[in-house]
Amino acid sequence: MRENFDNIDRRILDFLQRDASLSQRALGEQVGLSQNALWRRLKRLEDSGVLQGSHMQVDAAKLGLDLTVFVMVRTRNHSMDWAEGFRKHVALIPQVIEMHRIGGDWDYMLKIVTTGMSGYDAVYQRLTTGYELDTVTGYFAMETMLEGRPLDVFDGVAR
Repeated sequence: MRENFDNIDRRILDFLQRDASLSQRALGEQVGLSQNALWRRLKRLEDSGVLQGSHMQVDAAKLGLDLTVFVMVRTRNHSMDWAEGFRKHVALIPQVIEMHRIGGDWDYMLKIVTTGMSGYDAVYQRLTTGYELDTVTGYFAMETMLEGRPLDVFDGVAR
């Protein structure tokens, strides 16, 4: 269910997406709230599930994780039980950093980040073991041109 958020809530979300390490004092100054008023809003945003965790971005290449593969999966089984089992299976593969059920010619899209082709082959073997998948196709990213952008929390809303 979509909740109503005012421009202060949206500004808080916008700032936190760009720098989650901001102190409450600094964030409050940016959005024009006292620390107590900001804390109440942050608590409400957390309790409603809009704010989820706090993360730092890691440079994959500097860790040797130099291959990103978008894997498209097609299956003949579309039951809810099968889909939940497949989701749990995929969730056990740490190199899969995103999984989406999609419409169109494919059923699922996974984003895999790993160490080279041998790393991808190991993930592929693990992905396809124990699950009958109709077609699995990998698209290899040659260059990441845009990634990790914050959500436009003002989309369709006057600023």
